[in-house]
Amino acid sequence: MDHYRLPVTGTDIWYYFICRRELWLMAHKIAPNQEDENVEIGRFLQDYYGTRGKEEVDIGSGKIDRIKKVKGQLIVQEIKKSSKYRESSRFQLLFYLYELEKMGVQAVGELTFSEERRKEKVELTEKDRQHLIEAIEDISEIVKESVPSAPKKTKFCRQCAYREYCWAGE
Repeated sequence: MDHYRLPVTGTDIWYYFICRRELWLMAHKIAPNQEDENVEIGRFLQDYYGTRGKEEVDIGSGKIDRIKKVKGQLIVQEIKKSSKYRESSRFQLLFYLYELEKMGVQAVGELTFSEERRKEKVELTEKDRQHLIEAIEDISEIVKESVPSAPKKTKFCRQCAYREYCWAGE
């Protein structure tokens, strides 16, 4: 079955680096457990930062949590609860930097881990750019599949809002 698919988004990148099955489920509009604690925390953080005047910036391929300018340098911020998903968060932010770069906008990134009260600077390198291009191509192939890949246990499964979907039979 062919599905019309919009371009890859920052959220797709995030899921790709966590679980390709979860990426497929999200891309095919199969919603996770909406009462899952982590889903609720994500909604809370989004609402909390939105009510503090920190509106998200929509760039078409995703919504950047915050953009600021410091000493003439544009800084794109991605806000996460913790660094538990550091690699996926980093690549999501790199993807936004890559998309902005394609628009002619030069920026650096900043990951903010709210629970840990720390920030991490992120810059798009040529190696990261190549890794992103490969991930984007892979994501396009994954979402074309008619069924998701078989579940694979990872360190993230215990906290996943899809855990019952993947592991109900065990």
